[in-house]
Amino acid sequence: MLTVNEIFHSIQGESTHAGRPCVFVRLTACDLRCRWCDTPYAFHDGRRMTVDEVIADVDARGCDVVEVTGGEPLLQADVYPLMQRLLDSGKTVLIETGGHRRIAEIPAGVIRIMDVKCPGSGEAESNDWENLAYLTPRDEVKFVIADRADYEFASTIVRREKLVGRVNAVLFSPVHGELDPKTLSQWVIDDRLPVRVQLQVHKYIWSPTTRGV
Repeated sequence: MLTVNEIFHSIQGESTHAGRPCVFVRLTACDLRCRWCDTPYAFHDGRRMTVDEVIADVDARGCDVVEVTGGEPLLQADVYPLMQRLLDSGKTVLIETGGHRRIAEIPAGVIRIMDVKCPGSGEAESNDWENLAYLTPRDEVKFVIADRADYEFASTIVRREKLVGRVNAVLFSPVHGELDPKTLSQWVIDDRLPVRVQLQVHKYIWSPTTRGV
């Protein structure tokens, strides 16, 4: 069984898949409390569904790209058979995870979009650094940047771990409404840092507070 906060069909707002139609399966619960979290409603609200029920709901929406997200989706044991079933049905499957839960058991073929928490989140001590060893060239690493200190932290990790070239993309995402994307972009340009500046596209298409998009 899974506790599901919401399932919805929208436009992918982040990662190298931004702009693609995508079905999102948002699972309930998170054991982090990032200061800038934009989905606190997923901490508790949800309904119990079997894997079969989730698959049927996803299939009914007629989209071949699916993202499993949260909350923190790796808190629920049945997320693993869910992802495998989605893969077996021929779908492109992404998972967005906070980086503090071990990613090694995620089925091969799933595109892992893994956060590395910066100090501005208040959760930097939660990072499981061993996860970096499990990253593959299909995966993506995301840093949410609140200020210059976060940028310096993220830049140091990118260089120290040689992430560029090891993964499909390194994403630097400004905290929406807090760090001007122009400022972050200029820092990246000035430092000639080969990362991707990422905006949360869905927050520009719809209101930042709109749910189910």
